[in-house]
Amino acid sequence: MINWSDIEQQIGSHTGDVFSLERKQSIGGGSINDAYHVSGSGQDYFIKYNNASKLDMFEAESDGLKSILCSTSIRVPRVLFTGISNNYSFIVLEYIDLSGPQNPELMGEQLACMHRLTENRFGWFRDNTIGATRQCNDWHADWVEFWTDCRLGYQLELAARNGIGSNAVKQCELLRSHVSDFFGNYTPEASLLHGDLWSGNAAFDKSGLPVIFDPATYYGDREADIAMTELFGGFSQGFYQAYNENWALDRGYKIRKNLYNQYHILNHFNLFGGGYGQQAEHMAMQLLAECR
Repeated sequence: MINWSDIEQQIGSHTGDVFSLERKQSIGGGSINDAYHVSGSGQDYFIKYNNASKLDMFEAESDGLKSILCSTSIRVPRVLFTGISNNYSFIVLEYIDLSGPQNPELMGEQLACMHRLTENRFGWFRDNTIGATRQCNDWHADWVEFWTDCRLGYQLELAARNGIGSNAVKQCELLRSHVSDFFGNYTPEASLLHGDLWSGNAAFDKSGLPVIFDPATYYGDREADIAMTELFGGFSQGFYQAYNENWALDRGYKIRKNLYNQYHILNHFNLFGGGYGQQAEHMAMQLLAECR
């Protein structure tokens, strides 16, 4: 267990005010870190911790949240600090009550605004993690090359080591050689992305303002963010309508979204195994059929 007395003292040191921990409540839902809502001295914080070797993961999350915050587009938790306590690394964030009324239209509008912040190349200034998996963000001038190598290639290499079926490797490798086929009439901009935008990483504060969190930030095709919103349950129709009203998606998105979600399915195989390997194989075969 993490040393809460030490955390208490470190919060006080960083804020400049005495912090006396009065209450801590475990928050479930995550499969990677332990998370707590802590309160005391009239203040509330959200704390995640893991073993000490994961400090880099929390530092990358901190940088991602700060990048989104600087876009002045959509709310994210403010970062207080990251640190080490005994054998644990941790991140201390602003605590946000996520029990507010749903406003998916505003979320769609604000996400489109965030995606308007662009770079002149694809990637990010540092690697981060997607779930617990390293996410390679080496800068690339070419999006197809970036997606082929830093996304599909990296995950497929891990999947081969983790025992995904030989036919899945074959089909996914074949798909990698055809990635450019999906971009004949489409040249994406390098938008600021959340990177891991499924329904579990988005909510609304007490006033109904959208909040996104747990990012895997980089600059890439905005379609990759929208594609993931459809992967695990999806967002409401109002979200997609508002997004398209603010920045319409290209018609080819309906096919490319599966190319982008292939990355997340491979990652889920690498994290959890099971049927995700077969799902990745079937997705690759379906995408290859679109090339013929």
